[in-house]
Amino acid sequence: MAPEFLQAALGFAALLGLIALRCPVGLAMLLVGMGGYVTLVDAATLLNYLKTTPYFLFANYTLSVIPLFILMGALAERGGLARDLFAAANALFGHKPGGMAMGVIGACACFGAVCGSSVATTATFGRAALPELRRFGYDAGLSTGTIAVGGTLGILIPPSVILVVYAISTEQNIAKLFMAALVPGLLATGFYILAIAALARLRPGLMPAAARVLPAARRAALLSVIPVMLIAVVVVGGIYGGVFTPTESAAIGCIATLAVGLARRTLSLRQAGEALLATAETTAMIFVILLGAEVFNAFLALTSAPELLALWIAEQSYPAYGVLALLLFAYIVLGAVMDELAMILLTLPIFFPVVTALDFGLASTEETAIWFGILVLIVVGIGLTAPPIGLNVFVVSSLARDVPIARTYRGVLPFLATDLVRLALCVLFPALSLWLVRLLA
Repeated sequence: MAPEFLQAALGFAALLGLIALRCPVGLAMLLVGMGGYVTLVDAATLLNYLKTTPYFLFANYTLSVIPLFILMGALAERGGLARDLFAAANALFGHKPGGMAMGVIGACACFGAVCGSSVATTATFGRAALPELRRFGYDAGLSTGTIAVGGTLGILIPPSVILVVYAISTEQNIAKLFMAALVPGLLATGFYILAIAALARLRPGLMPAAARVLPAARRAALLSVIPVMLIAVVVVGGIYGGVFTPTESAAIGCIATLAVGLARRTLSLRQAGEALLATAETTAMIFVILLGAEVFNAFLALTSAPELLALWIAEQSYPAYGVLALLLFAYIVLGAVMDELAMILLTLPIFFPVVTALDFGLASTEETAIWFGILVLIVVGIGLTAPPIGLNVFVVSSLARDVPIARTYRGVLPFLATDLVRLALCVLFPALSLWLVRLLA
């Protein structure tokens, strides 16, 4: 084994060992990166590097979009917008077999347009929808499974914090990644609804129909979601139309969400303060991981292992789609046992040069990078619900302690099957991700 690969392999082994010992991922990457840097260069050079790197990393204007999107989601959650979305979806579809579960998926998709976090979406609808699903006799495992997969729409439907981090790490255009994510996100929503419809037809006892909502109550429920739909249109439409940058759009979304919550008196000043505190905590966690990844990536760059690996694979003439399939499989495995953000930041320095060095018949390297970003987003969504770790499953299980986690995983399985179909379609037909970018860019 070449010395470069041996050094990188030892670094990864040390990193995984620290993570196994419950060391926070960001700190683990920081410690291993610093240790590797000192080993390859010297301590004085490392200190000089650390003197400037954190400042220039966190002073990056693009990073400001992360706390803004997190804050918008936190304000929307505490302002009752998720409850309104579920009530409206339930008013439209709840009287059909499986209709309430379809309503959860539809509401999660709409909420995803104002919240870029899967965990926040899962927790929000776990509190808003789970009691209603259980009250109307829905199977417990299917109810929790539906909410877990619905939560993944928080990152699949733009805006998405995961895509922002991917864009920053790979120096891609955030707006173009948001455009590319729209069709796969809507495809996920449609596939989940089809899975529910099929289950309702095959086993109607799992998802009985609820009582039909009176026309007056239906109109009131639909009117209540107009504000959140307008916010979603302004935020996402402004980015797609080139009216706002992602950061400007996120800032406008925060102000609009705060104004709607205060005007409707569903959001108090105390709750707004809680949203700010929660945003600060989540942002700090993300930024620590970003700093750790930056230092660890600097160590990998010193070994030259990523570039050498990409060059070696390109010289072997392996089928491009075969290599891609192996990388996506690795993502699914890692996503089932690791935090999604840490997994992306850990693997991109190795995987991204490999993918961009291969020929997939696309028009440019930028298209390859954008398409790969959407594929990564899809497999991250799969990892959030796949056993044995599936973070979303653990979140919803913490809210439904009487439901064994094994039942929730069984409830997730039909949706995971549609995820694999969607992933295959997006791999085989890159235009599903790229046509909107080509149309609007």
